[in-house]
Amino acid sequence: MPRERRCCSGKARYAAGFAMLEVLVTLVVLLIGLLGLVGLMVRADTAQMESYQRVQAVILLNDMVNRIDSNRTVADCYANVAKVATPLGTGYAGTPSCALGSTAQNIQAVEDLKEWNTALLGSAEVVSGSSVGAMIGARGCVELIDATNKVYMVSVIWQGLAPTAAPADACGQGQ
Repeated sequence: MPRERRCCSGKARYAAGFAMLEVLVTLVVLLIGLLGLVGLMVRADTAQMESYQRVQAVILLNDMVNRIDSNRTVADCYANVAKVATPLGTGYAGTPSCALGSTAQNIQAVEDLKEWNTALLGSAEVVSGSSVGAMIGARGCVELIDATNKVYMVSVIWQGLAPTAAPADACGQGQ
C-alpha cells in the first residue's frame, strides 16, 4: 500500500511566516527606540553647549564687575564706551577711550574695556587659528542705571542654539 508523503503541513508554513513577522515587528520597535536615543543624544549635546555658554557669560559678567569695582573712580568710562547702541564684542569696531580721572585710571579703564571686548570675541581659547573661547555672537554692555548712587548693570547677550524668547535687555537690540 502506497504511503502518502507530505512535505509540509499548512500549519507549519503559517507558523514560519508568523516568526518572520515577529522579527520584522521587533526590528521596527528596536529602530524606533534607537532613533529616540539618537534624538536624546542630540538634545543632550545642545544642552551641554548651552550650559557652557551660560558659564562663560557668568565668568565674563563677573570679570567686568570686578574691573569696574577695582577702578570705581572712573566707572562712568565703562558705561560711556559700551553704550547699548554699540555693545562690545561681536560687531564692535570702535576704540574705547576715557578722560574722567587720572591718566593711570583712564588707561586702566580703556585696557579693561579692550580686554573684555577681546574676551567676548572668544580669544581666550584658539583652535586652528579661530577664537572659540566664548559664546556665539557675544555682546556686552555696561549701563548706568542710577547716576546718584552709581549703580551699573552689566549685560552679556549671545546667540543660543535653542530657540528662546528675546531678552528684555536693550543690549545689542536688533543686532
